[in-house]
Amino acid sequence: MKLYDYWRSSACYRVRIGLNLKNIPYEHICVHLVKDGGQHHKADYKAKNAQGFVPSLELEDGHILTQSMAILEYLDEAYPASPFLPKSPRERAYVRSLANMISADIHPVNNLRILKYLTKQLGVEEDTKTAWYQHWVVEGFNALEQRLGDDPFCYGETPGLADICLIPQVYNAHRFNIDMAPYPKIARINENCLKQDAFQKALPENQPDAE
Repeated sequence: MKLYDYWRSSACYRVRIGLNLKNIPYEHICVHLVKDGGQHHKADYKAKNAQGFVPSLELEDGHILTQSMAILEYLDEAYPASPFLPKSPRERAYVRSLANMISADIHPVNNLRILKYLTKQLGVEEDTKTAWYQHWVVEGFNALEQRLGDDPFCYGETPGLADICLIPQVYNAHRFNIDMAPYPKIARINENCLKQDAFQKALPENQPDAE
């Protein structure tokens, strides 16, 4: 497998965690989102991913998967060991809801292309951009903290889909100086996840293209 990856991308971070939890080896291919005007805009990459987004996962047969959540679903179905979701439909729906609170409601309004649009096209000042980022994370974390239980991970005794989505978002919350004191459950889960090799290996600073 080939993972078209960028070290600071939250969506790529998710997929790296997923691949590591499944113990699936992969080749890292950097698609730098800043250098050369953004390598994801180049024609050769857009031939692989029409949206010009990362990550993309190229399978052994050459088929390319896009969108991190779809990639994670594929990995969980194609490699059933160490499942990302619990067994019962109700439990699976609960875990998916936690994952979607992050991947659908927090992350999309805070990713790099949105932040660039705020500053470059709309002329938003850096302080205002940071306030925008913090607002959506705090709003999302407030709700997420209420929904989490007392398990070591988001649900149960092993990390799953919600944890895969949560840990990159906590990483970014630290980058943007968000006070984590109001979120003891989230902080506990983050600490438990980062004790595991799969999460450590996926950390942005541990990637070959880290700067």
